[in-house]
Amino acid sequence: MPGHTLVIPKRHVEKPSELTHEERKEIFDTTLELQDIILKNLSSGCDISQHCRPFLPESRLKVNHVHFHLKPREFKDEFYQKCMAKEAELFKDLDHEEAKRIIDVLRKNS
Repeated sequence: MPGHTLVIPKRHVEKPSELTHEERKEIFDTTLELQDIILKNLSSGCDISQHCRPFLPESRLKVNHVHFHLKPREFKDEFYQKCMAKEAELFKDLDHEEAKRIIDVLRKNS
């Protein structure tokens, strides 16, 4: 993906919640600055994502270290064609009971 950029903190941590307040501010500010540069110079859209997937083994493409992806995007780009076109099948509305269960878990642990 041309222009795909990673923003990585200097200190090794596995989850964003392990970052200090100052580190969070710095990494988020840097991410937003880079997104503006991407939008001005590379593409008309930009996805920002962070993945916490300790259930997957580390590899050349997957490291247990917090980082944020900036992915330049265009309408119906290759990423959309190969990955996102089928998202509508995955992201359906929750039924009432499942929605209530998730809300209860989030409220109880906040």
